[in-house]
Amino acid sequence: MKIVVSPDSFKGSLTATEAAQEIAASIREIDASIETVLLPVADGGEGTLESLLIATNGEKIVIDVQNPIGRLIQVEYGVLGDGETCVIEMAKASGLMLLKEHEKNPRIASTFGTGELIRHALDKGFRKFVVGIGGSATNDGGTGMLRALGMKFLDIVSEEIAQGAESLHALHEIDATNFDKRIADAHFIIACDVDNPFVGPNGATAIFGPQKGVTPELVESLDQNLDNLANKIKAITGISLHEQAGAGAAGGLGGAFLAFFPTKLKPGIEVIMEAINFHQHIEKADYIITGEGKSDFQTLSGKAPIGIAKAAKGQGIPVILLSGFIEPESIPSLSSYFHELASVAEGNVTQEESMKNAAYHLRTRTKEVMRKVLKI
Repeated sequence: MKIVVSPDSFKGSLTATEAAQEIAASIREIDASIETVLLPVADGGEGTLESLLIATNGEKIVIDVQNPIGRLIQVEYGVLGDGETCVIEMAKASGLMLLKEHEKNPRIASTFGTGELIRHALDKGFRKFVVGIGGSATNDGGTGMLRALGMKFLDIVSEEIAQGAESLHALHEIDATNFDKRIADAHFIIACDVDNPFVGPNGATAIFGPQKGVTPELVESLDQNLDNLANKIKAITGISLHEQAGAGAAGGLGGAFLAFFPTKLKPGIEVIMEAINFHQHIEKADYIITGEGKSDFQTLSGKAPIGIAKAAKGQGIPVILLSGFIEPESIPSLSSYFHELASVAEGNVTQEESMKNAAYHLRTRTKEVMRKVLKI
């Protein structure tokens, strides 16, 4: 029997790799003869880099870059096993997880560090990129990244404006004269799981701003600032980001890629599965086990477990969803995609307890579920 173990991270408790290892160990404890294939995944956010490097036997490169508020930190990016494709997880340099609660400040937060990662990779000769853009702390429309690659954002007296979303109201002109020419010869696949536009009620600021520290009274002004940026981008590129799907991802970083890079936006889980040859690895599998920290209605919007379920359906392989917690209201909708649904936080195990002792409870629950499924 062959079982593919392919979870996303259990955020706040286990990485995707750790979760996969615990699930596989539990299966082997039940029956050592079962072949387990570990394919930890991600959806473009946290864990994207790790999943791709492990699956392709890639390597990490570590450099110093600016975090979202300008502090120097050590950050890693990766090179896939093919030796040609560079993997950048923007959250490593510009992510919300890098900031303490009191440091969240979308008015000044910048994607400059993400641009530094790209520039370093270009200097090393890479021209093929996979970039995961989930989990940002920024709302700067990607201007920080573009700055790091030579673009200038000028006010009415031709002086550079400050970094961050707040100063974009003063943007008068974009000077792309010194924008890195090597970008035009590169190819970027952007792992992106949202289709929000750049501005408006469903845009970057209104939908994702609050989790980054955008207060209700700031939403309108910062959205107007991004609108001003979109107008200036249209003036020099002819591309209107205002209502373009995906442009609002990562505080507008998606829009910067769409406007200035040779780019293709793809759902994060599709990018991951393609890079790790997922469809090939699951051939002749009897079951696939996937999961995440919390499964709910958002899971249905293209999160990793749904991507896996759809891929498995094409080969007729039953998929088990084993997550830290499954929102009860979402179970009827999720059930149409999965052979079995199981929550680690169940019965006497609370959500808090399941996260506190995640490895132990995941192993215990895995054994219970697999004994039921395999009838042993």
